[in-house]
Amino acid sequence: MSNIYKAFENKKAFIPFFTCGDPNLDTTKSCVIAAVKNGADLVELGIPFSDPTAEGPVIQAANERALKGGVTTDKIFDMVRELRCDVEVPMVFMTYANVVYSYGADKFISGCKEIGIDGLILPDLPYEEKDEFLPLCEKYGIDLISMIAPTSHDRISMIAKEAKGFLYIVSSMGVTGTRTEITTDLKSIIDVVRKNSDIPCAVGFGISTPQQAAKMADLSDGAIVGSAIVRLIEEHKSAAAPVVGEFVGKMKEGMAIS
Repeated sequence: MSNIYKAFENKKAFIPFFTCGDPNLDTTKSCVIAAVKNGADLVELGIPFSDPTAEGPVIQAANERALKGGVTTDKIFDMVRELRCDVEVPMVFMTYANVVYSYGADKFISGCKEIGIDGLILPDLPYEEKDEFLPLCEKYGIDLISMIAPTSHDRISMIAKEAKGFLYIVSSMGVTGTRTEITTDLKSIIDVVRKNSDIPCAVGFGISTPQQAAKMADLSDGAIVGSAIVRLIEEHKSAAAPVVGEFVGKMKEGMAIS
């Protein structure tokens, strides 16, 4: 069984997202550790890319800051090695197909295995083209995590049947970013998934408050929060870890009450 399932065993999973290297890798590392100490069940680590098509302005800006600061894939791999001395929860990379191609797919995915990464999310990889990376992911025991969007419609059952690790349910059309209200009929999407697979589902895009996280966790198996955390790090910079830890604790509390 995939290590990712541990994040969902007998509980609703809270999944924070971090842009690696914003403002620097030491801060990323300390924020991840603080998040896990305060209840994060799985950690999503973003490898910066110059053209992050799925990201809103907050995470786009974080990508730009990290790249200008000199972050590289190799440096991120080294940080994850260090993190694994303190962090036992599952961790996944979120990046773009070009990052993997340019690094070398075999080298990248085997590297993920070596440093303790459990899964890979590639938002710009269509389901129909997943075989570009799936054989290598299976070879090295890395879950290639699928995304389901409100426009997936008839493809939902097909994606669910073959999904690995967990299903990333996109709450809203458009790019990442906090939203005051999430209006997508997520229940109908998740109902189709449940009829076709027992894989855990986590909802992301737009979640920024404990109340939203609780609502999403009530519908699914977990909540993913990115832009709200990245904004806190932007505001507090190298002093962000305690603030991020407090935020994660409040989100977990909200989900527990749901």
